[in-house]
Amino acid sequence: MPVADVLFTGGAVFTGTGEPLHGHAVAVTGGRIAAIVPENEASALVGEGTRVVELGGALLSPGFQDAHIHPVGGGVELLQCNLTEAESADEAVATIAAYAEANPDEPWILGGGWSMDHFPGGAPVRGLLDAIVPDRPVLLVSRDHHSAWANTLAMRLAGIDAETADPVDGRVERENDGHPAGTFHEGAADLFSDVRPGTDPELVYRGLLRAQDELITLGITGWQDALVGTMSGVPDALDAYLRAIDEGTLKVHVVGAQWWERSRGIEQVDEMIRLREEIRARGHEERFSLATTKIMVDGVAENQTAAMLTPYRDGHGHDTHNHGLSFVDPELLAEAVTALDAAGQQVHFHALGDRAVREALDAVAAARQANGPSDGRHHLAHLQIVAEAETARFAELDAIANIQALWATHEDQIDELTLPFLQEGQEARQYPFGELVARGARLAGGSDWPVSTADPMAEIHIAVTRVAPGIDAEPLGGAHQRLDLATALAAYTSGTAYVNHRDHDTGHIREGYLANLVVLEPDPFTVPAEDLHRTTVASTWIEGEPVYSRQADALPGTTPSTEPSLTA
Repeated sequence: MPVADVLFTGGAVFTGTGEPLHGHAVAVTGGRIAAIVPENEASALVGEGTRVVELGGALLSPGFQDAHIHPVGGGVELLQCNLTEAESADEAVATIAAYAEANPDEPWILGGGWSMDHFPGGAPVRGLLDAIVPDRPVLLVSRDHHSAWANTLAMRLAGIDAETADPVDGRVERENDGHPAGTFHEGAADLFSDVRPGTDPELVYRGLLRAQDELITLGITGWQDALVGTMSGVPDALDAYLRAIDEGTLKVHVVGAQWWERSRGIEQVDEMIRLREEIRARGHEERFSLATTKIMVDGVAENQTAAMLTPYRDGHGHDTHNHGLSFVDPELLAEAVTALDAAGQQVHFHALGDRAVREALDAVAAARQANGPSDGRHHLAHLQIVAEAETARFAELDAIANIQALWATHEDQIDELTLPFLQEGQEARQYPFGELVARGARLAGGSDWPVSTADPMAEIHIAVTRVAPGIDAEPLGGAHQRLDLATALAAYTSGTAYVNHRDHDTGHIREGYLANLVVLEPDPFTVPAEDLHRTTVASTWIEGEPVYSRQADALPGTTPSTEPSLTA
C-alpha cells in the first residue's frame, strides 16, 4: 500500500450512511481515498511527506452536497442590495437607503432577500421605497424568489398601472383603487422583464466565485444548480460556469438543471438534449453537466400560489375559490417528463403543495409506464404539504424526496402567512420527512439558498429536532416526522451524490472515491440534538487538498496552533 499524502486520524468517520466508524484512520493518495484502516495500523501509511491531520475528536465526513441551490443568483445578490440580514421591515428599508446612497451611479436599485413575514400580509408597499428612492427604479426580489417589490418609478417605466391585469401565472397586490401596491407574486414579476436591465456577465461570474467561496466554508463540495436559464431577472449561469471551467476556477462539481419555460411546450425537450450534448462534448462532465431539467410545478404557500387539493381559506377561516396555481398543465407535464426520461434526462421538480406533488408523481408514473424503469433519479423538491396517499409512491416510482429541512419548523412565515390559510389537519402534513423514510423513500438534502441559509448543519439540526434553535414550540408536524442524525447527514452527503449521479466517486468515504471531505467540530454524534446547530466546519477538502480552514494558520504549508490540526 502506498504512503499516504494525507492521513486523517483521531476522530470518528461518517462514511456516508449508518453510524460512524470509530478507531479508524483515513488515508488519501492522489486526491482519492486510498485506505480506511484501524488506527493501530495507520503508521505504516505515514512517510516523510505525509500530512497528518489530527482530528482531536472532530468528525470526518464526506463533503456536503446541495441538491437544490441557486448559487449564482445568491452570489450576485451578495454583491447587490442584499437584504438577507435584515430582521425587520425597518432594517430592510434602512439597508436599501444606505445602498442607494453608496451607489449613486446605479440606474436601477436591484437585489433582494426581503422576508415576507416582516411586512403586513407578506406584501411590502411601494410607498416605503418611494420615500427613500423616488428618483430611480427599484426592484427587489423576496428571499424565496417568488415575489418582487417595486417602487412607483419602476412600475411607470414598465407601463404597469391599475389597468394591468394579473397574468395567468401570478398575482399583483393592489390598493383600493386597483393600482398595484408594490408586490408582484410569481409570474407577475415578469411584467418588468422588458425594462429591468440585464445582469452584466462580469457580475454573474463574480457572483459564482463569491458563492463558491461562501459554500466551501460550509463544507459544500458539490451541488445541483436548480435554475440554469433565465427566470424573472435571475441571470443565466451557463456562461459563468463555462468560463470558470476554462479558467480553472470551478473547484466544486456541479449538475446544472436547465430551466423549463412554462410559457413554451414540448419543443424544449430536443433543445435541452442538444445543449446537454454540446456541454458533454466539451469534455468536463465530471466537473459540470446539464443532464437535468428543472420544472416548476407550482408556487409557494405563503402567497397562496402553491397548488393545493383543497381551497385556501381567507382570514376568517372561510373557504375561498383559490386552489393555487399549476404552472404546467398536467397533461403537458406528463408528456414532457416522459420525453425527458426517454432521452436520459433527469427531471427536478419544484413541487410544494399537495396537488403539485400528485401532479409531479403522476408525470413520473406516466414516464415509467411508457419507458419502463430508468436511471433518471427524478426528484421532487420542497414537499411542504404531501397527502398521505402520496408518500408511498416515492419508493414505488423511484422518485427521490429532495428536502429543504430548514423550513420544517414553526417560525413567523409559516405560522402567520401559511397555516392560518390552510384547511384543518394540514399542519400535520407539513414536510413529512419521517413518513417518507418509513415508506421507503430516498432522501436528498438541499437548501434553496439564497432563499435560506446554505449551512447544512443548520438544516440537519431541524431535520433531527423539527424545532429551530431559540424557538419554544412543538415539533412541526409531530415528533414522528423527525429524522435520526445518520439519516439526515446521509441526505446531505450520499443522498445528493446519488441524485447528482455522482455516487460512484463522491458522497461516501470509500476506497477509490474522491477525497472530497469535511471536518466537523464538535462531532455531531456526540452532542445533544438541541445543540446540533453548534457544530461547524473546521476544514473542507476537495480532491485531497484543503480549500478552507476555519483557522488561517491551518492552510497548506503551515502548522496550526489548535485542533483539529494539519501537520506536515
